[in-house]
Amino acid sequence: MKAIGFKTSLPINESESFIAFETPVPQPEGRDILVKINAISVNPVDYKIRQNSAKDTVLDTPKVIGWDAAGTVEAIGEGVTFFKPGDEVYYAGDLTRSGSNAEYQLIDERIVGVKPKTLNNAEAAAMPLTALTAWESLYDRIRISEQKDKGKSILIIGGAGGVGSIAIQLAKKISGLKVITTASRPETKEWCKAMGADVVVDHKNLVEEVHAAGFKEVDFILDFVDLNSYWDALVELIKPQGHIVSITGSATPIALNKLKNKSVTFSWELMYTRSMYQTDDMEQQHHILNELAELFDNGTLKTTLNQTLKGFTVENLKEAHQLLESGKTIGKVVIDY
Repeated sequence: MKAIGFKTSLPINESESFIAFETPVPQPEGRDILVKINAISVNPVDYKIRQNSAKDTVLDTPKVIGWDAAGTVEAIGEGVTFFKPGDEVYYAGDLTRSGSNAEYQLIDERIVGVKPKTLNNAEAAAMPLTALTAWESLYDRIRISEQKDKGKSILIIGGAGGVGSIAIQLAKKISGLKVITTASRPETKEWCKAMGADVVVDHKNLVEEVHAAGFKEVDFILDFVDLNSYWDALVELIKPQGHIVSITGSATPIALNKLKNKSVTFSWELMYTRSMYQTDDMEQQHHILNELAELFDNGTLKTTLNQTLKGFTVENLKEAHQLLESGKTIGKVVIDY
């Protein structure tokens, strides 16, 4: 099969930043399924790992990355119970295993869902990583429920990005929250509104903008951009006994003591935790993806696909990474095989 990877971390415009190569099609065992991939999407995690995982070294065999795919089950391991050959699936993969930038991939069935029937392969491939991240942020970390939280407010930092785009929809349509999101360009503001945001504010003067929109404080905050840059603003804006969730990590310590007087809860969210640590509830991602598929199919949610590149080629993968690295993408970028 054809795969695309890299042997050393290089700037994306270098000729060897991605290389195509042939490798044997792997065979599934246990709870693994073999998927023939039809489309993949690119996320910020892709270029961050490409830039950092093979610095100052040359790998013997190319590293294959990529963590979003839609495809068809080709074969199954002896322990598989959720799928059979021919099933159409979508998934966000596992950081510890070979990625989706290939023609075939082995993946544990417990983190795979049935592809939404109303979405084509490109539309479906755009969704797993971001939708799982947003879902876990809202329902596993904050534990939002429509019963107790309807009408409460949530501030989403980075509404036009991949995670923000689906988080807006989940917060508004499933949980009934008042959704405030950040965006600074006319086209990103329009996108956020189209996703369902009630209020769009400029991140450059966050506290003043949120106050001007009529909110002294907010119940929940999701950080999808840069925790360090916004920390003091988030501390000021969060309500007493509120909840902040971040997916962005931090190179320097975060001053959690600033949350003490307000008794605010802070949570990290990493969608890969379940697969990385083979947690007892790992198959919860299978069920979440299936539930999301129903929400796409009944029209409650819509895909956040915004740009499709045709053909599984080195050139298209490079272009996708360049787009993501620009920091200007809206929604998701997909490569349709």
